Amino acid sequence: MTDIVDSMLDLMRRLPPTRVEENVAALVGICPDYADDLLGSVDQPLQVKVDHATGREYLACDYNRDGESHRSPWSNEYDPPLEDGTTPSPKLRKLEISANEAFDTYREMYYEGGVSSVYLWDLDDGGFAGVVLLKKVMNSSAPDEPSGTWDSIHVFEASERGRQAHYKLTSTVMLQLVTRQNGESEKRQNALPAVSQKTATEGWKKDGELNLSGSMTRQIENDWPLHDFSSHITNTGKMIEDMEIKMRNLLQEVYFGKTRDIIYDLRSVDDLEKARRQRELQKELVGFIKR
Repeated sequence: MTDIVDSMLDLMRRLPPTRVEENVAALVGICPDYADDLLGSVDQPLQVKVDHATGREYLACDYNRDGESHRSPWSNEYDPPLEDGTTPSPKLRKLEISANEAFDTYREMYYEGGVSSVYLWDLDDGGFAGVVLLKKVMNSSAPDEPSGTWDSIHVFEASERGRQAHYKLTSTVMLQLVTRQNGESEKRQNALPAVSQKTATEGWKKDGELNLSGSMTRQIENDWPLHDFSSHITNTGKMIEDMEIKMRNLLQEVYFGKTRDIIYDLRSVDDLEKARRQRELQKELVGFIKR
């Protein structure tokens, strides 16, 4: 069993991240007996669903799934309805409600839109675990405007130790950015004969689209003071806030910065010969100054 699951995960790492849902569905169709193992190991873009009881949107993933149904954090009901679906204990459900309200405020503060959901579940050792989900979609309002999707999955375990609590947090960010450039394609299309416009436009649109996508995962453990049971919300909130800021900066400064450097190395914006002559002239001037 382990070999088959490892092989599927190894295959997923080599396939385009933009088609993860399609590829997971294909692997589940080939090996249905290992569906739960695969779904529990592969992070997929979060699905937005609507709670029919409250009319509010929530996020669906493997952590609030039971069979083919997903539990809403607002009504605590499954869709499609499930009579014996897993739900948190009354004490933990009360904390879950408060956590959803808190992270709804966090979402509005940092994302200015999007959807958030928090799910908690009891552990056999007396502690509990949970997941905080955040999703923001930026749709393009015009053909040449960029679009993007941000998915955050923060899974944590909490264990109480007297007046302190120990937390293990695993955070994953999935990001997809698509930029398009259609301004020049319109000029090119108008300059072509009517017979060849369709073919040229389709090829040009494909060439004028850049897709950057991928995922990043980080882990951290911390101990925080525990004044009461609701302190878990404050403690996990601080950890998730710090983690998202670090990952956001890491994406911008390291990954996007490295992508920019690679592009500059592949193709210079300026004339390389002109730049070489300028460097030689600078060296000569420095030599004259030193004399």
